[in-house]
Amino acid sequence: MLKNYLKITFRSLWKYKANSIISITGLSIGIGCFLLLATYILHELQYDQFQTNAKDIVRVNLFYQSGDSEPVYVAITPTGVAPVFSREFAEVKNAVRLYPLSGSGVVPVQYEDKLFNEKKVVFADSSFFKIFPQTFIEGNISTALSQPNSVVIDETTAKKYFGNESAIGKSVKIAEKYTMQITGVVTDLPSYSHIKFNFLASYSTLPRSKTEVFESANDYTYLLLKPNTDIRTLQSKVDGFVNKNLNNPQDPSSKVRLELEAFNRIHLYSKASASMEASGNYKYIYILSGVAILILVIACINFINLVTARSAVRAREVGVRKVMGAARFQLFRQYLFECGIITISSIFVGLIISFLGFPALSNLTGSILNFSVWPAYSVGLVLFLLAVLVTLLSGVYPAAVLSGFEPIKVLQGKVLSKANGSGLRSFLVVSQFTVSLLFIIGTIIANQQLSYIQNKNLGINPSQIIVLDLSTGISSAKLASIKNELLNNSSIESVTASYDSPVSVGGGYNITAKDKPPGFNMNITAIPVEKDFVPTMGMKLVAGENFNETDILQATKDSAELRKFAFILNESAAKALGWTAANAIGKSVNMNGREGEVKAVAKDFHFRSLHEKIGPIAIIPEYNYFGKMLVKISGDKTSKALDFLEANWKTNFPMRPFEYHFLNEEFDEMYKAESRVSSILWLFSTITILISCLGLFALVAFISQQRTKEIGIRKVLGATAPSIVILLSKDFIKLMLIALVIASPVAWYFMNQWLQDFAYRIEINYWVFVLAGIIAIAIALFTVSFQSIKAALMNPVKSLKSE
Repeated sequence: MLKNYLKITFRSLWKYKANSIISITGLSIGIGCFLLLATYILHELQYDQFQTNAKDIVRVNLFYQSGDSEPVYVAITPTGVAPVFSREFAEVKNAVRLYPLSGSGVVPVQYEDKLFNEKKVVFADSSFFKIFPQTFIEGNISTALSQPNSVVIDETTAKKYFGNESAIGKSVKIAEKYTMQITGVVTDLPSYSHIKFNFLASYSTLPRSKTEVFESANDYTYLLLKPNTDIRTLQSKVDGFVNKNLNNPQDPSSKVRLELEAFNRIHLYSKASASMEASGNYKYIYILSGVAILILVIACINFINLVTARSAVRAREVGVRKVMGAARFQLFRQYLFECGIITISSIFVGLIISFLGFPALSNLTGSILNFSVWPAYSVGLVLFLLAVLVTLLSGVYPAAVLSGFEPIKVLQGKVLSKANGSGLRSFLVVSQFTVSLLFIIGTIIANQQLSYIQNKNLGINPSQIIVLDLSTGISSAKLASIKNELLNNSSIESVTASYDSPVSVGGGYNITAKDKPPGFNMNITAIPVEKDFVPTMGMKLVAGENFNETDILQATKDSAELRKFAFILNESAAKALGWTAANAIGKSVNMNGREGEVKAVAKDFHFRSLHEKIGPIAIIPEYNYFGKMLVKISGDKTSKALDFLEANWKTNFPMRPFEYHFLNEEFDEMYKAESRVSSILWLFSTITILISCLGLFALVAFISQQRTKEIGIRKVLGATAPSIVILLSKDFIKLMLIALVIASPVAWYFMNQWLQDFAYRIEINYWVFVLAGIIAIAIALFTVSFQSIKAALMNPVKSLKSE
């Protein structure tokens, strides 16, 4: 019986070759895309789950607010949190502090005569491997970080520096000041880990490890809790400790909170800003899950459409077979078997598509994607379930329709209208193009928002500004010398430096003013800068003047008591302090012990992501440490400027490799997640439309075939080719319009929800839906026109010949 089923199936597939190819192609693309997206979603959901202690680990985040200012929520904590919490709370089994030396920049590392810039240099307490166990290739997990000046490296780094030699005992120099001995080599962490390092150095190397302070925050703190600890109960104890020791009961307007966050929720759900990892977003997982399911459903709908359309052609075959004694159940099994063969074939082709698509998707998402992220045996199980599900979804109804024909009526030609299944096909076509329109509208709105972000006036001008990382710092004298050398080159317009990146400022401070009541203080972000920061960044001053040499001399005096700072506030800071731009000038302020006066007020500028509203910020000329050198170059002399910068860098920093990037790239990096989702939407919108058009193409071919005699008669009676094309196309246009009416409100709702994540966003305009409808209709007409024109040009004599 199986042999007969196979013979009939392959005979049928060969007889309707075009239909079979389109069916398999559509299903294959749908299944391949489903597997690709499912792999990426699994990768995101697996973040940090591989850690043995994942369910018992929490990260401590810091929340603070002063007065009516905007609250600040960050993932970094004071140095004292880990050791103090280990002593204070019995629920805490162990604690570790992580201090990323590289931050958002690079750290120079030297081994013998080799120089490298590394981005993942992290200092950690010796308890790190007790909380986050790793597989050691070389070294002892118990003692690897127990001594100062010890460092553990990953396998890739070991090969990069030492080839096949043993790394144990070798010394490297980190950041030009830490000579570290390698005490261990561990296997590379998977890409779905939010804690990443190439060099993991002992925290005890740092002078900061000797003190337990709560005045400043620079560490990431993780706690390993005892099994079955209730986080909410422990949180209430932490709140009590903080209120007793850190919050001032005399100043209820200022509040500090140390909040515990479950480790395995950090990647997708954390709202605390952090520079250590590129966070995901659970909303995008929902979006992409929906996309994956919808693409699979569209592929199944496409298949159902094609099979039901073909059922009219096969009606007489059913009648003949029933007359010859075939039972309905046999026919039902035969046609379901055919669907199964097509589905299995599509799954194999879909697997090939997914294998070929992994490199492109990995490049798009920035993650290494393959089937290894799937749990053991799950790929085979999913493929089996897909085979069963898709076969049932796409095969049961057509098989039931075909096997249910009555042979006498079929042979008399009385059931062709029933066999056409036009009502179901209309519903399925509307469903297909509703989904396609959802993708088109979503893609247009997502691209609009990204374009808005990229072209919005930031209040600063990041174009043509080269960023050079000074992660080890630079003296003010050396900075001045380099600046003079650079400005002597005609391709360089200006040079300055800052503590942070100007588009991602993280420093949090408190500011007070003499004209405010006692006890008043306000949260404010601040960025220490070199004196020419404001003009180099293209910032506009609405009142006052930029820093001058006198301001620098006052701010850099040897005695802290004699130092006086000039402040440039943004408009939001002046407003929050109750001042206008004009009367803010000359006001006396104190920011974490830095006393001085407001020298200028700058027009508001974006110093963080557009997800956040512009808050108060102060710019101060503090020369203790600069992490970034910012060089503005002439637009038409980029190559010349870069050559000169590299030569100058090698002269002044012979122990640091020359690396640079443009400030624009940092800005774009902040919206990588949005850009990624937009690209994925665009890609899979195109694929969805392609699948829908494949089905539409085949449908029109079958409809044209069924209406051959009608078209012939119309032509004999004088119908023109254009009128025939319109006749065959108008029904599909109606279906497109119905799909647009259904898709528009749904797309508006979901995209409006997505836009709420941005403090600065576009308005959704009606023309987006009109444009999407025009695109869909144009694509549909283009697809339909091939077969419609072919049918319209057919010779009516041939059309009307008797069978």
